[in-house]
Amino acid sequence: MKSLPRPDAIGGVHIKYLLHCPRQLWLYSRGYRPEQRSDAVAFGEAVDETTYTRRRDIDLGEAKIDWVTTGAIVHETKTSRRPSDQHRAQVRHYCLLLERRGVNVRGGVIHYPLIRRKIDVPWDATARTEAETTEQQAQEVIAALHIPPRLPRSRCRGCAYNDYCWAEA
Repeated sequence: MKSLPRPDAIGGVHIKYLLHCPRQLWLYSRGYRPEQRSDAVAFGEAVDETTYTRRRDIDLGEAKIDWVTTGAIVHETKTSRRPSDQHRAQVRHYCLLLERRGVNVRGGVIHYPLIRRKIDVPWDATARTEAETTEQQAQEVIAALHIPPRLPRSRCRGCAYNDYCWAEA
């Protein structure tokens, strides 16, 4: 097993990919990036750029937070029509990264503009532990010498990595 990446090298995409598919995370961490050709990714970027135009991204290096409001509330915009644990984990990770930088984080909000809904993400000791555990799991997948197995094909619908994983099947 190669050495674990630094915690500050783990971004929100790493967390999202870990929880969607460890294989996707492993490939992404090695530079395979088919998302650039994905219509779904292009759509998400367009929604992100046009929905909340008065805010600025917060760039933490590997992680890019959509915006943070007064009182240290992390905001993330998603194009999904269905809230997910992946989204909440990503916001918790951003809270953890900010807290490590000395910010007194109060929580997060996930915005779903396509369904006009918001989800609050609490930030407390339990959320911090969940974020640290998820970060550790991401580090372990990235450091693994061998690619994780594919998920069942039914879970791969719409994934930009689908062609790579299923080309031989």
